[in-house]
Amino acid sequence: MSEKSVIIIGSGMAGLAAGCYARMNGYKTIILELHDKPGGLCTAWQRDGYTVDGCIHWLVGSKPGSALYRVWEELGAVQGREFFYADAYQQYEATDGRVFTLYADIGRLEQHMLELAPEDRAPITAFCRAARGFVQMEIPVGKPYQLMTLGDKLKFGLMAARYLPYLKWNRLTMNRAMTRFKSPLIRNGILNAWPGSFPAGFLLTTMAYLHKRAAGYPQGGSLEFSRAIERRYLGLGGKLRYQARVARILVENNEAIGVRLADGTELRSDYVISAADAHATIFDMLEGRYADAAVRGWFEKLTPYSSMVFVGLGVNRRFDDVPAMVSSLRVELPQPVTIAGRERATVGFHIMNNTRSLAPAGRTMVVSAFASDLERWQNLRQDPARYNAAKQEVADKLVQLLERRFPGLAGQVEMTDVATPATFARYTANWQGSIQGWAVTPQTWMKQFRKTLPGLKNLWLCGQWVEAIGGLPTAALSGRSAVQFLCAQDRREFVATLPGKSG
Repeated sequence: MSEKSVIIIGSGMAGLAAGCYARMNGYKTIILELHDKPGGLCTAWQRDGYTVDGCIHWLVGSKPGSALYRVWEELGAVQGREFFYADAYQQYEATDGRVFTLYADIGRLEQHMLELAPEDRAPITAFCRAARGFVQMEIPVGKPYQLMTLGDKLKFGLMAARYLPYLKWNRLTMNRAMTRFKSPLIRNGILNAWPGSFPAGFLLTTMAYLHKRAAGYPQGGSLEFSRAIERRYLGLGGKLRYQARVARILVENNEAIGVRLADGTELRSDYVISAADAHATIFDMLEGRYADAAVRGWFEKLTPYSSMVFVGLGVNRRFDDVPAMVSSLRVELPQPVTIAGRERATVGFHIMNNTRSLAPAGRTMVVSAFASDLERWQNLRQDPARYNAAKQEVADKLVQLLERRFPGLAGQVEMTDVATPATFARYTANWQGSIQGWAVTPQTWMKQFRKTLPGLKNLWLCGQWVEAIGGLPTAALSGRSAVQFLCAQDRREFVATLPGKSG
């Protein structure tokens, strides 16, 4: 069988996965990436001897034997890789001196919560019972729902029915679920760990993966993780071209036949898979010609995940007195502070003492990330002096807040780096600067997005914009699914192999 060709737009996690699986299934591939490195948002960057890790806090699927671990093995990302497992997700420090720790071990968490708030025994027991129920769940890895047979759907339905008593938590927002707790410490501590509009079941799912040590931090960090998948793709014989911005998807007779790059170069192919920003794909590369009311409704009715300001501080000290955490040390402020145009009642610092790879010996990377408005930063960026001053102001305020918590720290900061929503929009072209596709709500968490556009053949969409839930596993599985759709159209049996083994 002669090789059919596929152009893949974007080398983020979905694009890299699509490239790997397309090569495993005998397609000739080239990935076109506008940046000069792989990974998209799964990235890191070097500053004065420090590595600012811009993505992974915990990687679902890090436990050998799980279905997702097999996917990461197929992509060459976990072989020989060490993972770090923190004992807590987050620690919340209230102004009255009390501390609530969201422990990874559910039994330890339940005991801790009961000690802090015995009056909340009933909601604590229900919360932890639900978390234990989620421990048995696994992200399904198999066929996309649209390719399932009736038998596949029945099997999937029977599996899902086992978890119905716990899935009801996905119909509750975090804000609603926390009204059951009387203790302000626990209520505020949990709401500062997870967005209040998110389904409560998402926090419970996270706690379940942490409890069973199936969501660790990969040593080497985010960019090295992406580089490993890049090596897998290239080892499979795929081609990858950097600094190759796609301006148009070429269409003839309502079939995608290739792309035109920003420099005018045209490349032809049998198929196109876009793992790029969906808004740019649909309205720029295709000029909106294949966007019906349903597709337009994505961008008119759904809310994108927040754009972020991301601050990295290289600190010449250790933090042996602070437990290593998945997320952050969250500190309640005596008075709200305005940072980056928004008032903040709390501030979080991810003290990255869980890895040896991000800072020189005896030093520590500290990261703070918080929602901010893309438009504000894009306007500031029109004046480089104002833009740089605004970034410095953010960094200075965060250092001042850290100094309150760790006296003497201000004099130990030796590297400062600030990435704004404009930075992320510039390097990834994500619509509205979103870092994770759509915001998840109880109304959208099961939404099925089209992977094709009405009236257009031989083009598939993949990535976080066409999935209800964001995250690296979702992106990788989305790229995998795009190739499964491709194989189904070509009447090929989809195969997935491990490195060193042929299909």
